Amino acid sequence: MDDEQQIRDLIERWALAVHTGDMAGVLADHAPDIVMFDVPPPEDGVRGLADYEQTWPGFFEWQASGASFEIVSLDVTAGAEVAFAVALLRCGTPDEFARTPNRRLRLTLGLRRDDGRWVVAHEHHSFTDDGVAEEASVEQVRAVHEQWFEQTAAKDLEGMMANIADDVVSYEHAGPMSYEGVDAVREICRSGLESASGEIAFDVPDLRVRADGDLAVAWGIDRIVADGAESRSRATRVFEWREGEWQMIHQHLSFPVTES
Repeated sequence: MDDEQQIRDLIERWALAVHTGDMAGVLADHAPDIVMFDVPPPEDGVRGLADYEQTWPGFFEWQASGASFEIVSLDVTAGAEVAFAVALLRCGTPDEFARTPNRRLRLTLGLRRDDGRWVVAHEHHSFTDDGVAEEASVEQVRAVHEQWFEQTAAKDLEGMMANIADDVVSYEHAGPMSYEGVDAVREICRSGLESASGEIAFDVPDLRVRADGDLAVAWGIDRIVADGAESRSRATRVFEWREGEWQMIHQHLSFPVTES
């Protein structure tokens, strides 16, 4: 077996050990003085096998939630005493891949020959700047609002419920302190649609959205025009990425209190 194949097999064993949570397999074939630049801090890297080992339990716990860790591509270049490998891996949860299917963990490995065997002396893991992913999430949440605007104008009640979570909690303008569950929110929306004998329109002209990972928040001034009469109120909506889509889990609506 040539050196490049030995190194390829070593990396594939390591990736399988990571995926199965096998700590001994993860540490095997790593130099005692390994230096790792990882995705999370510290900024100056992790140095030494003992500290390297401490980085993995949290990752194993996260991975047990259903995340994947598998090699997509692997290229190895070997010299007489040193070698390096570059790889791309699928590393993420099903929800993350539903939102960004092409997301990959980038991996560079530096290896050296110690006592006739190859060992990993350096690891560097990274993702691309996920500001791009945040922008995509923001646009998706905006698209949910656009659908609500269209469904309101069409008086499509069930369409309006499509991106509202079953366990939503809504603080409405009037009524009880909170409405809990999609059925309660459906009845509020039904009442609002039925109160308009003619055309009804809903939009948020100053809509603002922020997203981070599986959570997003949107806020602005709701504008509703029903039978020619316009009303405005303050609105904050919280979304969670579930089952491949953004679902509203919380809504807070209010009018300002004017002093008499």
